[in-house]
Amino acid sequence: MVSIRYVQEEDRNFWLKLDRHLQTTEFEKKIRDKMGYVLLEDHIPYGLLRYNLFWDNTPFCTMLYVDSDTRGRGYGNKLMNFWENDMKSMGYGMLMTSTQVDEDAQYFYRKLGYQDSGGLIINIPGYEQPMEMFLIKKI
Repeated sequence: MVSIRYVQEEDRNFWLKLDRHLQTTEFEKKIRDKMGYVLLEDHIPYGLLRYNLFWDNTPFCTMLYVDSDTRGRGYGNKLMNFWENDMKSMGYGMLMTSTQVDEDAQYFYRKLGYQDSGGLIINIPGYEQPMEMFLIKKI
């Protein structure tokens, strides 16, 4: 049985194993502010989603990750759907996310109805990366 819930302290090891970008203090804020979710099947965690508010008023999915051994089971779809419904219930009308142009996630988001809305190029020495593309969706 698949379930999704807000991230909790008991998820720390699982979360930080998959999400190497999030500092410990930020993880604690995700718990406090209920800005992260964990997907479980039969009480075993397999995926996560975290978000922030872009411009302090638009939900922005900053990380969607499903354990590589369980990809292809629809978990990413379930997490996004859960987040979208949660945001809609809170009164938000638009969502944002992003991915690098060299990542396949852009195709996943487009299948879910997200539209390309621009990009960001970071070329500062030591911080270079492929262009970050932004996607939006009306909910």
